[in-house]
Amino acid sequence: MTSNFKFLILFICFSFQIHSQNSTTEFTIKSEHGNLNIEQALSEYLQFESVSGHEKEAGDWIKGLCKLNGLHIKDMGNTDGNYNFSASIYPLSSGLPNIILLNHIDVVPAGDVTKWEYPPFSGAITDTEIWGRGAFDNKGNGIMHLFSLIELYQKYGDKQMPYNVTFLAVSGEETQNPGGATFVVDNFLKALNPVVVIGEGPPAFNDVLKSNPEQVLFGISITHKRPLWLKLSLKIKTSAHGSITPINYANKGMIEALDNLIEKKQEVVYNDININILKQLGQLEKGAPALALKHPRLFKALLVPQLRKKPELFSLFSNSITLTGLDSNNEVINVIPNEVTALLDCRLLPSQTNEEFLAKIKKQLKNKNIMVEVIQQMPITQASDDTTMFFSKIKEAIKKNYPHAHSLSVSVPNYNDVSFFRAKGINSYCFTPIQLERHYLERIHNTNERIPRGTIIKGQQTFFDFIEGCLIQ
Repeated sequence: MTSNFKFLILFICFSFQIHSQNSTTEFTIKSEHGNLNIEQALSEYLQFESVSGHEKEAGDWIKGLCKLNGLHIKDMGNTDGNYNFSASIYPLSSGLPNIILLNHIDVVPAGDVTKWEYPPFSGAITDTEIWGRGAFDNKGNGIMHLFSLIELYQKYGDKQMPYNVTFLAVSGEETQNPGGATFVVDNFLKALNPVVVIGEGPPAFNDVLKSNPEQVLFGISITHKRPLWLKLSLKIKTSAHGSITPINYANKGMIEALDNLIEKKQEVVYNDININILKQLGQLEKGAPALALKHPRLFKALLVPQLRKKPELFSLFSNSITLTGLDSNNEVINVIPNEVTALLDCRLLPSQTNEEFLAKIKKQLKNKNIMVEVIQQMPITQASDDTTMFFSKIKEAIKKNYPHAHSLSVSVPNYNDVSFFRAKGINSYCFTPIQLERHYLERIHNTNERIPRGTIIKGQQTFFDFIEGCLIQ
């Protein structure tokens, strides 16, 4: 090979590399201080301390971006705790069936800020990562939604399309504040006219297939477990001095009851959704594991021990009980308190009734003196249809951007705002089209939340391709 020919090859490769980089990062949107690319926009969004109940400042900022970039705005509450708005390609008054991109402005508290490597509301961008509370949950998703919508508006806003597309930002998701998605659904559902709702969901995952642990899988959620939050209370009057241990006292009774409850292995419950997950995995697996997965009822005794080894997967096959609080309101070591309370975060499978589960809880506690109070409960909703055109277009967009990945119809263990739309019979799908290593997932709702640079660029492109696929058929 001549030196001139080598130079030509190098030049072409270099030019292609530059073009590829530019093609993924050159799209920008307008802001008050010049144009922003997607990572700059996320960084600015993360700098707002929009902990649940304090969404207005961050909401005003992102709504301002929508206005500057030509989207049609509809306010649906404009105060902290009740800050919601839609931003659409066409006005809602057009009456078009609407593809809703649902995301929430609020984030969970940062916790102990001294444990963060970068301040939780700094939006720090390093050579490799973007840091801040909400980087994944849910501001990263929101920014991907926004950029895909603005790019679609620039391309199709002056054309007559079969669907409207709407960026819907709400407050109070993390605390299930009634001023958020509940308020929107109760007061603006007819105006929104949703034909499908896209919400936050799982990113890509691997280490599931025994024959190919590196195989990347995307879960597209069609249903979810739902929360049942309980408060347990036990009162036992005893002598208060800690020098003589009573035969029974509140703390002891509560701990024994919780031990009866929490230490008991949760049974595996098969339903149509999670059986289908196993069958889908069976189509991708090889050898004996494939046979077992394709026939999950027949091989249940073999599959259950394997499911228990993978908590994320096992959570889709069991009702879970997590002790999140224990309090006797006492800081004096030598005083025996007369009352103790415990908080339980229970997550129920889609078909499990609250009444049956509560009855089982009370029985397993083995202490009739413990009062069980329901703090919050959610109704059973129907799973979304995974045979629709919209579900198919999601799979196509993921395949286009992640050619070696496979997509599955799944349930998820967490509860989010799409539930209020599902309760109205509207097909709703939850997914996040990015790949994250496990240590990033462990940072969600934890200290040092962050995402790798480059991930949301590809995620935004996937959302864009999904919506464009729906608009252009």
